[in-house]
Amino acid sequence: MIFHKTVKSVLNRHQKRDSWFLDDYSINPYEGCGFNCQYCYVRGSKYGEHLSEKITLKNDAAAILDRQLTNRARKGQYGIIAVGSSTDAYMQVEQELLQTRALLNVILKNRFPVFISTKSTLITRDIDLLREIDQSAILPHDLQSKLGRGVILSFSISTLDENIARQLEPGAPPPLQRLDTMQKFSEAGFLVGLNALPLLPMISDTDASLSKIVQLAKQYGANFLLAGGLTLFGEQPGDSKTLYYRFLQQYFPDLCEQYIQLFGSGFSPNRQYQIALKKKIEKLCLAYHLKNSII
Repeated sequence: MIFHKTVKSVLNRHQKRDSWFLDDYSINPYEGCGFNCQYCYVRGSKYGEHLSEKITLKNDAAAILDRQLTNRARKGQYGIIAVGSSTDAYMQVEQELLQTRALLNVILKNRFPVFISTKSTLITRDIDLLREIDQSAILPHDLQSKLGRGVILSFSISTLDENIARQLEPGAPPPLQRLDTMQKFSEAGFLVGLNALPLLPMISDTDASLSKIVQLAKQYGANFLLAGGLTLFGEQPGDSKTLYYRFLQQYFPDLCEQYIQLFGSGFSPNRQYQIALKKKIEKLCLAYHLKNSII
C-alpha cells in the first residue's frame, strides 16, 4: 500500500557541502524504502519504523521542487542535489509511480547537477534524461574545473556474497546486477563509482574481500570507490542495531562478542578500526589505479 503526504518543501539545503558526495542539497522522492536494508542508518530514527511497509509518496513534489529550484537558480545558488539521501530513489514502486523521473525532469529544466547513489537496476530507464542533465547542468564555480559535468552516479554494495546480501538487503537486486548496471553507465560515458558502504566488520572488510571489491570496481568501470564502516543505531525491535545483531546471532554467532568489543557503547566501530580500514582502502585503490574520492 502506498501512502500519500502533503508537504510544503522538497528541497533540503545543507549547511555545508558533503565532503564525500559533494552535494549541497538533497531531495527524497519517497519516505520509506522497499529495499528494506537491515543496517540502514534511517532505522533508529522516527522515519525508520515500518521502513519497507509504509512507502509514502509526497504529493505535488515536482511542482514544489520546480518553485524551489527556480528561486535558487534566479539567485545563482547552483549546487549538486543528492537524489535519494534517505531512501533509494529507484526502489520498486518507482517503476509505476515515476516520482523520481518527474523530479529529474524538474532538475533538468532548472539545470542543477545531481548525485545519485542506488542499489537498483531501474536507473537504466533514465539514462537519456541523466545524459541531458550531465551535459546541461550548471555547477558551482569551485567545482566547474574539478568536475566539469552534471551527473555523478554511485552504486552501493555492502558485500559481494549474494546469500548475505539476501539477508541484509532483501528487497535489493543482487550485488553483481548492481555492478553490471554500473558498467552500462560507465560504457555510456558517465562518471560512476562504487559505494562500498557499509562494509561489514569481519565479514566484508577482510583483506580478501576488500581486494575483490576494489578489483571488481575497477573491472566494471568505476572511476572512484567510496568505502566506510558500519553504523548501528537504536535499541527498539525495528532499529538497525537490533536487526543486525539478530542477523549475527543467526549466521555469525561467533562474531557477536567481537562486535560488542568493536562498537562499545557507540554507534560506529572504534577509531582504531576506522583508521586501519581507511589505510587498507587507500592502499588497494592505489594498487588498482582507482580514486578513493570523487574528485
